[in-house]
Amino acid sequence: MKNLFAVSAFAYVFSLLSIHLCLPQEINSSPPLSNPKREPFKLACMHLPNAIQIHSKVISGGQPDGEQAFRELKQLGVRTIVSVDGAKPEVALAKEYGMRYVHLPHGYDGIGPERRSELARAVRDLNGPIYIHCHHGKHRSPAAAAVACVSAGFIEPEATIGILKLAGTNENYKGLFASVASSKRIEDAVLNNLRAEFPETAKLTPIAEAMVAMEQVYERVEHFANSGWSPTKAHGDFDPAHEALLLREHFKELLRLESVSKRPEGFHRILKNSEADAQSLEAAIRHWNPTTKTATVPKSVAELLERINANCTSCHRQFRD
Repeated sequence: MKNLFAVSAFAYVFSLLSIHLCLPQEINSSPPLSNPKREPFKLACMHLPNAIQIHSKVISGGQPDGEQAFRELKQLGVRTIVSVDGAKPEVALAKEYGMRYVHLPHGYDGIGPERRSELARAVRDLNGPIYIHCHHGKHRSPAAAAVACVSAGFIEPEATIGILKLAGTNENYKGLFASVASSKRIEDAVLNNLRAEFPETAKLTPIAEAMVAMEQVYERVEHFANSGWSPTKAHGDFDPAHEALLLREHFKELLRLESVSKRPEGFHRILKNSEADAQSLEAAIRHWNPTTKTATVPKSVAELLERINANCTSCHRQFRD
């Protein structure tokens, strides 16, 4: 009896560790709501940014990037990935690891009623565990996961603030906080009548596609800047001047979109300033020619990148958040 108790105790401890350390475990695809007041907790994952267990069926986090991230998802038992980010999901890679991808993107300005219902039905009906992600896992995905879990009846509304706090969601995203604060249970009868389609890849508006592409280019330049503007093996054939050129072209093309032409003058002004700064950044980098680790980065390079970042922050605050 003592040995049996010891084995049972070990199995219990191991099951807890398997959750916190991203180790494999069996999880019911549609688990009952055993403890609606249970607080969320962070998972100690190496390749899933800001992973948070919100419910036994739902995990929120950042974008899984590459084989190692998908292996961790498999270790967690994840069977469905829901992206609320604008970037195109890695559908093929997910299929290789036996997972289904669903693309339900939403903005930083909040989660509309239709998207709330779709997210609720997704977490209720799709095979779990379910991993809901945005880009970094700090803002949109924890908000979406919180709204989905409340709407599906998985957690109580008062638990949502703890989720956003744990994720580090920026309070400046008032639309996201408002969506979470106003979330409430959606009756099963209503969800059952919902005509929900769960596409692998959603069709984005031209401006959303442009913003996603621009963000990816900017992050590559920013990563180089964070390394002291010194080329390393990790950067490979990365050309910061070329990336600055791409950044400039993204701002230029964005200004040509019909949907952007209808935006306020302040929106246009910020884009034009950013285009000019990106052009100056490209010229400054080419003049500097950062091919040696001993080269000192000109002050203008760092200042121009910071100005572009400040323009984006200002634009988001005024027209997106």
